[in-house]
Amino acid sequence: MASTFEFPVPAEWDERVRRYLDGSLEIVPAQPAATVVLLRDTPSGPQAYLVKRAASMAFAAGRYAFPGGRVDPGDALPTPWAGPNAEAWAERFGVAPEQAHALVCSAVRETFEEAGVLLAGPDRSRVLGDVSGTAWEDERHRIETRRTTLADALASRGLLLRADLLGGWSRWVTPEFESRRYDTAFFVAALPEGQSARDVSGETETTAWTSPAQAVADYEQGTVLMLPPTVTTLRQLLPYATAAEAVAASRKRALEAVQAGVRLREDGSAALVWTV
Repeated sequence: MASTFEFPVPAEWDERVRRYLDGSLEIVPAQPAATVVLLRDTPSGPQAYLVKRAASMAFAAGRYAFPGGRVDPGDALPTPWAGPNAEAWAERFGVAPEQAHALVCSAVRETFEEAGVLLAGPDRSRVLGDVSGTAWEDERHRIETRRTTLADALASRGLLLRADLLGGWSRWVTPEFESRRYDTAFFVAALPEGQSARDVSGETETTAWTSPAQAVADYEQGTVLMLPPTVTTLRQLLPYATAAEAVAASRKRALEAVQAGVRLREDGSAALVWTV
């Protein structure tokens, strides 16, 4: 059953929202992007990996989010692959196969760049273990600085991108009044055995593993900042007792794009409104 939510428009957005509502704001196109909700099991239930965006970031500065970012040109390159093909992902997300390929590659690349976790393996039945050593860190940095691509890094090591480790969760489009807009594919994935998520990105202030319930509680108490897609995703994860349950549930989810609209309240303030 669908539910409708509201989010107060932050003060820094107010001018653009007013211009959007009066029709004077030029709307910028949304760029394709991908994000991955990494999950791990603990005795008290699954936890999600969150990163706090650095205050210097142009988008979502100071807010907690999942690892992710916009699609890079290198994400379109032919890539060693195992699992659902681009056509299957295209059907799920409602995009062209070429864009679906890039979204999956972007999801895996960004997770490696921002969390040091690589969803890959030597074949369809094995997944990489520890990738925190010096050689892997050098490779991660080369990908991050665009001195190589994910496709080339995998091919040179005889590895396959494991698309089967990803589950499509949702698709969010940034509201039209934003100056930077993204059409973001949200994925879920269980942390591979033997790998550890770690703070390796210069784009984050801090990182944390936390239960969805605790993250939502912190948000509702005002102790952490999150944008609607992040807190909504965490709320949607509340029913699942394990990471595997959440990933399995993702196979049946509808992935229609969600885009928040704007409404003026009786007191004159603006609010984002969205239905999921």
